[in-house]
Amino acid sequence: MATEKKYKTFWSFYLYYLTEHGDLKNRVLHFIGTALVIACLIAGIILGNWWLIAVIPVCGYGFAWVGHFFIEKNKPATFTYPLYSLGSDFVMFWHIITGQLPKKMEEARKTIEPKK
Repeated sequence: MATEKKYKTFWSFYLYYLTEHGDLKNRVLHFIGTALVIACLIAGIILGNWWLIAVIPVCGYGFAWVGHFFIEKNKPATFTYPLYSLGSDFVMFWHIITGQLPKKMEEARKTIEPKK
């Protein structure tokens, strides 16, 4: 039986997504993975080395899943919300770079019900 999807909009999902990334070490791993995804994409295109494009999923998912399985000990949101999760990785990356993440994390904690 398929899992019913609770989040109908990206931004409501994003707040939930942030609560699943409460540990700084997990967010650092996501940041590294997303940075490598961007670097591999740009380098692959500029250099014409298409194997760099091929390793993008390994970089992105590898770092993220290590963070979830070994640090947060939760199930990656990718399994239920693949597109929202992918987009959220890039939004969180942007929020980290621009210094907006602490404010967004606080908003998420206040908006999403705490786990019981």
